[in-house]
Amino acid sequence: MTTRSAAARLLRRPLSRRGLLGSAAMAALLLGGCGFKLRGAPTFAFRSIQLGVAPRSELSLELRRQLAAAPDLRVVEAAKDAEVVLDVLDDSIVRSVSANTAAGQVREITLRSRVRFRVRTPSGRELIPDTTLELGQPLSYNESAALGKESEEAELVREMRRDITTQMLRRLAAVKP
Repeated sequence: MTTRSAAARLLRRPLSRRGLLGSAAMAALLLGGCGFKLRGAPTFAFRSIQLGVAPRSELSLELRRQLAAAPDLRVVEAAKDAEVVLDVLDDSIVRSVSANTAAGQVREITLRSRVRFRVRTPSGRELIPDTTLELGQPLSYNESAALGKESEEAELVREMRRDITTQMLRRLAAVKP
C-alpha cells in the first residue's frame, strides 16, 4: 500500500527543471544513437542547372526557391552554360469528385498534382529518363463554405507542389553527370 501511494505521489509531482533537461538529453542521445538526422539541403554532383519549365509557373518558382538553398549550385538560363538540364514535360493539377450525397451534392474532392520530367545533359544524354510523380489529396467539400474550401484547396495544391519539388530534388541529388 505504501509503495503504491509513493509511486502515485511521484507521478502527480510536476517535473523539475533538472528532470526536464535530463529527459531532453536522454531523448537526444537515443535519437542520435539510432542514426536519426534531420534531412538537410541535398548536395549535387553538378554545379549548374537549366530549368526547362515556364519561368513564372508555380513549379518553376518552387524549384528555384529550393535550389537556392543548395550550396554551390546556380540556375542558368542557357542550356549551353549548364551541366544538366531539367525538362518539365507536364505539370498539371486535376480536380475530381470522389464522393456524393444521395441528392447528388459533392461531399469530397480529390486533388491530384502530376509532374512529368526528365534530366539530361546539354548534349542530349539522358540522366533521368521520362519520370512521372503524382500526389493525391482528399478535400471535403461543403457548398455553404465554398470560399473557405477554395483557400484550403489552394493551400493543399501548394503543399503538394512543395512535396513533388522535394522529391524531384532528391532524384537530382542522385544524378552523376
